[in-house]
Amino acid sequence: MPAEQPRRVAWLAGYAVVTPLAFPHPLGGGVLDLGLVCAWLSPACLLLGLRGLAPARAARWGFLAALLAHSAILHWIWIVSVVYGHAHPLLGLLGPVGLGAYIALFTAAFAALAARWGRAGLASPVALAALWAALDHLRSFALSGFPWAELGYAQHRNAWLLPVVAYTGVYGLGFVSALGGAGLARAWVDWRARGRPGPAALAALAGVALAHAAGALLAARAPDDPPERVRVAVLQGNIDQGVKWSGDWYEHTFGIYEELTRHAAARGAELVVWPETAVPGAVVAEGRDVERLSALARETGTLLVVGAVGLEPGARGAPPRVYDSAFIVDADGRLSDRYDKSHLVPFGEYVPFRDWIGSFFQAVARGIADTGVTAGPEPRALSLSLPDGTRLTAGVPICYELIFPNLTRRFVQEGAEMLFAITNDAWYGRTGAPFQFLAITAVRSAENRVWTARAANTGVSAIIDAGGRVRERTRIFEPGLLVADVPPRPAPLGGSFYARHGDVFAAGCWLVVAAL
Repeated sequence: MPAEQPRRVAWLAGYAVVTPLAFPHPLGGGVLDLGLVCAWLSPACLLLGLRGLAPARAARWGFLAALLAHSAILHWIWIVSVVYGHAHPLLGLLGPVGLGAYIALFTAAFAALAARWGRAGLASPVALAALWAALDHLRSFALSGFPWAELGYAQHRNAWLLPVVAYTGVYGLGFVSALGGAGLARAWVDWRARGRPGPAALAALAGVALAHAAGALLAARAPDDPPERVRVAVLQGNIDQGVKWSGDWYEHTFGIYEELTRHAAARGAELVVWPETAVPGAVVAEGRDVERLSALARETGTLLVVGAVGLEPGARGAPPRVYDSAFIVDADGRLSDRYDKSHLVPFGEYVPFRDWIGSFFQAVARGIADTGVTAGPEPRALSLSLPDGTRLTAGVPICYELIFPNLTRRFVQEGAEMLFAITNDAWYGRTGAPFQFLAITAVRSAENRVWTARAANTGVSAIIDAGGRVRERTRIFEPGLLVADVPPRPAPLGGSFYARHGDVFAAGCWLVVAAL
């Protein structure tokens, strides 16, 4: 074995260990979140492990290291598919490994291009950071996209850096993290060679410092929230996924949310948000669920935003179309609007290429529909009439939609003054996924400069401000509610540069990559 091989294996093993630790995980009664350190170490370890390799070998090593790292991060897919989806254990193993392999392909591409540029003398820290950010952007839409655990999310608690996402999206955080990691890697190599870091390493680290200074300046100059407030409640019914769709639990489940709504109204809530598919049945016109929701809204005098299954009759005797929806019930009991989830979970809510592989795979979310869920047309903001007669424009991204920056910003681009994020994280069990998803949601708030009220069936439910700070949160797997005075942020207070213009920063990174 060549002398450098053990060192290479050690660096890449370090990357495979450090990368999962860059994202939140439950530990005892708390949460282990080492992103403020590991966000820099992850790319540094990867670059040091790949140093000196030819492009093809770098791609293979990068793929293997990333496969180990991201399969570990995505271990919760076993809970989703086997424990609650009742899939075969083999499929439960293929889930995290398959998605880990999808992510590892992007790491392999990074490794190959970094090695090629290195041989040509083009692998500056800035070039490597641009490549990293560009590939993260590609991962947000390639093959429908799966941008979970992108490097930028590891910086969700970095108060000095987070404000830049209002201009760059999460890709700016990934760029700065990769720039810092590349600077550390270059400094390590320089130190071993001549006892001090060289100019490229110092320039990269200076760039990281400047990015933090820019973020701190943006935070200091951020306009205050307007004085107007809407008293919003988010409910957490804590219904176990194993009984969520049981007919025997229908009355118990509905009763929990009715009582939580009454408690929220007693605390002055004007608007009450229920989690994704909180209603244990389909909401149809003149059905029993609509009658109960209407009566509850009139009784409490609140506007309800309710996650439930939507149904529409199929054409010419076909089965009805099933939607994952958010229903708006105003204080007078009228069912005034409905938003249908537009970006569905592959193999969770629908099976891609069903005609070819439908006999081997079934959608996990079979409690909603036996044949799969239908996607809504597109993200759109909703105009809500509050009990006092004032109007509020809001976006209601549903679960999986929140991991896509470009999708979530479209709610705000259409005028949403706040977001109501509804989700059912019971699927994930007691893993890191609910806490990682909360971090993703916090970055969405900061990107768009609007507050987010997050209602999760089993947690984590939260109130997140326009700077991405979690103001209040629930404990996981406990029933509860949060009530907070949330300021609507119409443009120009809300609706950031990123919300208006999208992935301009990512496009700039692609231009750098194309030029190189």
